Amino acid sequence: MYDFSHLKNRIKETEEWLSRELSQIRTGRATPTILDKVLVESYGSLMPINQVASIASEGPQSLRIAPWDQSVIKSIEKAIVAANLGVSVMTDEKGVRVTFPALTSETRQQFVKMAKQKVEDAKIAIRGERNKVNDDLQTKKKNSEMGEDDMMRFKNEMEKIVKEGNEKLESLANKKEDEITG
Repeated sequence: MYDFSHLKNRIKETEEWLSRELSQIRTGRATPTILDKVLVESYGSLMPINQVASIASEGPQSLRIAPWDQSVIKSIEKAIVAANLGVSVMTDEKGVRVTFPALTSETRQQFVKMAKQKVEDAKIAIRGERNKVNDDLQTKKKNSEMGEDDMMRFKNEMEKIVKEGNEKLESLANKKEDEITG
């Protein structure tokens, strides 16, 4: 028997990576995950925004960021502006409000293109893992550790696993594309 657990784990990791990456792409709706990569300078170190403040939705087009320490409000505002997310930022006594402008058809197309590039990167990663398994199978056959029939059976099984992984990636991409264009 050939152990495909490493391949399956790498495909699962790739799916999780793609899911995180796609959650960073704006859809026209205000979602807190868009701010996940924003780092705020707080007490001399950079911290994720969700570790210095609570983030809540104030409707479909805006988020409210309420810092636990009011002294970091300006740092939060500065970090969001520097992240260049295409949002407007306003501060008040309660914290920071982030407003998401409606997407134009041009920006929607750019976001769809960005999502497709992320999917392609994920597929390339899976192809790389498939090639590693394929090389390993060839080596085992060459070293007489398995026969031709076994190698072909394992290759077919590998292709089935890779196909399922690619279908999951496509499913994630289609769902994100529907969110962006819908």
